[in-house]
Amino acid sequence: MSAVFKREFKTYFTSPIGYIVLAMIYGLSGYYFFMYNLASGYADLSYVFSSVLSFLMLLVLPVLTMRLMSDDKRQKTDQALLTAPVSLTGIVLGKFFAAVLLFTIGIAIMLVFAFIIATQVTPAWLVIFGNFIGLLLLGSMIIAIGLLISCLTESQFVAALGTFLASFALLMIDSVGELLSSSKLATTIADFLSISSRYNNFTSGLMQYDDIIFFVSMTALFLFLTVRVLDRKRWN
Repeated sequence: MSAVFKREFKTYFTSPIGYIVLAMIYGLSGYYFFMYNLASGYADLSYVFSSVLSFLMLLVLPVLTMRLMSDDKRQKTDQALLTAPVSLTGIVLGKFFAAVLLFTIGIAIMLVFAFIIATQVTPAWLVIFGNFIGLLLLGSMIIAIGLLISCLTESQFVAALGTFLASFALLMIDSVGELLSSSKLATTIADFLSISSRYNNFTSGLMQYDDIIFFVSMTALFLFLTVRVLDRKRWN
């Protein structure tokens, strides 16, 4: 797994993708930090986190994950990877953790903003860390979804579009639940799958076990499905 991880993480910086992803995160979050906190004098970083959430889900993460598996298929190097002396789980986890590390480096700028605020006032650290952990867990789940979609196509554009649509669908779950409020079953499913309500708990500094388990288990599920898809392709 470590060899795949090192290769994937290095690839982000031997191609423009890593720099583009970091530039998008730093640029937008820096803009909102300046507007909400520096220019307006607010000490609460929750506005910055909430403002970049949709942007990260709909644009940054699809770009980050679009080449994870599809690029190997396009370059016809996937068979060499699948026959290498490393397990399929190791391949999937290596690529997954490389993307998660880059994403973590990107959103870590929020902690830098918090320390800047701390030079003037005492920020609400529990809320800041709650926002950070919630964003990391949500981002990891989207990366796992993007990895699965990237495994299904050799087109990076199709992989990015698929991840965008999946992220958009997750954001719209609450709205769908409201439209189908007359159906108890639909409402129950929407409440269970609602990432917005679960993420909002983190933004209030409430790190509940069921929310953490939900994001971790969903991430593990999509990683498991990716391994199964690769296993089927290897034997075919």
